[in-house]
Amino acid sequence: MKPVCFNPLWLDTLRAQASCPPLRPRHDLLLNGQRIGSVEPARLQQIVSAGQHLRTEAFVMAHGCDTSCWQITGDGTQALNHIAQVCRDFNIGCVREQWRNEQLAVFNSVGQHVASVERGLARLLGIATQAVHLVGYTASGCIWVQQRSPAKAIDPGLWDTLVGGLVPVSDNLTMALVRETWEEAGIELHQVQQLRAGGRVSIRHPNVIDGGAGYVDEQIDWFSGVIPEWLTPCNQDGEVAQFALLEPLELKLQLENNAFTLDASLILSHFLTAH
Repeated sequence: MKPVCFNPLWLDTLRAQASCPPLRPRHDLLLNGQRIGSVEPARLQQIVSAGQHLRTEAFVMAHGCDTSCWQITGDGTQALNHIAQVCRDFNIGCVREQWRNEQLAVFNSVGQHVASVERGLARLLGIATQAVHLVGYTASGCIWVQQRSPAKAIDPGLWDTLVGGLVPVSDNLTMALVRETWEEAGIELHQVQQLRAGGRVSIRHPNVIDGGAGYVDEQIDWFSGVIPEWLTPCNQDGEVAQFALLEPLELKLQLENNAFTLDASLILSHFLTAH
């Protein structure tokens, strides 16, 4: 496969979209003195006010010694799940729309796992997330891609890599890749040939779904591998509208026409320029 050259202006725009500051000021969110995220003061006040209707003694949430931060003291997982339930019950920050009954790992600033959080709350609180993607291609050099279901809360109808998803607290990268590859494409990971790590991309930008009240801070590890010619992707979880097999130049055109998600655009542009 020959390397593909992209429009430099498109690449510059893509990189700018992947690294955007918050739309409005945010306060650091601390857990037992360790930074785990950030939150808009107005949204936090909504949470605190609404939370008065739900009582718990497992944690305390209050201003830290610096009024520009908020501190959770106590059991982090229980605290964050309590906050998630408040946001869902009182419809704060589109948490209800993003709710998946799935726990994601919460890390401090040095990468230590300190708690877990319901997926639907993570972005409202600016909590960093991890994702994994698979770029699947054929021996002849065509690339498999998927179109996201129009029912998806995030990026409905846009095109994506063959496989992609967040890494839950119960999984490591390999486990998540195995699960996502089956759920999204109906492919067992051992069927993917020449599987290799492709790299890591990071995205930081306001969360579109809630008008920028939340903040996306995500690290994506992506892999690539050959999908045998006899194997055709078949979605298992209802979250994919269709699959397509594209020549590299056709994929380049669709990427530059912004038919793909930001994540997929970053990953696929890396893949195409490296082959």
